[in-house]
Amino acid sequence: MGYYFSFKPYIPVAKRREQAIRKIEKLRKKGLVVQPIQINGKKIATTFWGKSWCEHIESFHDYENRLSRGRTYVRNGSVCHLSIEQGLITGIVAGSDVYNVKITVTSLLTTTWNNIKKTCLGKISSLLDLVSGKLTNGVMDVVCDRAKGIFPSLKEIKLSCDCPDYATMCKHIAAVLYGVGARLDLQPEQLFKLRGVNYEDLVDLKTAISDVTSNNKTKHRLIADPSLSKIFDIELLGEKSNNTTKTSSVSNKKRADLSSFTGIDVSNARKKLKLSYVAFAKKLGVSATTVSRWENRGRAKLGLKKSNAKTLSKLLLFK
Repeated sequence: MGYYFSFKPYIPVAKRREQAIRKIEKLRKKGLVVQPIQINGKKIATTFWGKSWCEHIESFHDYENRLSRGRTYVRNGSVCHLSIEQGLITGIVAGSDVYNVKITVTSLLTTTWNNIKKTCLGKISSLLDLVSGKLTNGVMDVVCDRAKGIFPSLKEIKLSCDCPDYATMCKHIAAVLYGVGARLDLQPEQLFKLRGVNYEDLVDLKTAISDVTSNNKTKHRLIADPSLSKIFDIELLGEKSNNTTKTSSVSNKKRADLSSFTGIDVSNARKKLKLSYVAFAKKLGVSATTVSRWENRGRAKLGLKKSNAKTLSKLLLFK
């Protein structure tokens, strides 16, 4: 009897991972940059972008139980690899076998993107607001609209998995889609990359630069530091690039007072080393979610543990 009408014997999670590791190691030797999904705690996504994505993709299911199984898979670490590129999501999921998931997404229509930009223009004053999901209700309604927003509609997405399940959204696909939500918690810019649009277009850069020279302390706190441009690796309007070596943004006083590191310092250090949240977190001995939370605090002092602060100082900021 085929697996369409019966279930394969249950395989423990540890055994599944062993199978996946062997396959992934072969792919790694061929040049694959492995990007696993790791969930800390019970919640798959906690930010505006991550939660909005998960709520949106749940409408694509054809069998409710595939969603719950997918959530279990992503929570227990069965999504061994997940990559997001323009128009393409690929994943490797450890199940009763090792399955390959491929999800294609069409680029956002120019007319749709222009309408979104028109609504957002002048209402998002900084990249920090954008990445944190600090959007007005009117902007949120447009961005998250199922028919005219940034998220793909069912007709714009094609789901594929090499498992024998007859469901359009099998549990492996569901796990990968939930994994995307977890990834957007840490890297919300990946959503715009997936849809083939430039997130900078949503920010009123002229207003942002004007605020830097104004006396508005609230806005100044969010966008005045020139290093903010490094959040998304872009050059803000009016910034001049050069090839000279920039001095550290951390003062001599901060060298002595390790507790005074800010979220901006952490973001600068990670970007300088060109590390993902996961890789950077590993160096500091914390979770990727912790790093994301630190960076989102902007210019506020973090009060890091002495061991974390020393590692950050020694390995990253004061080379």
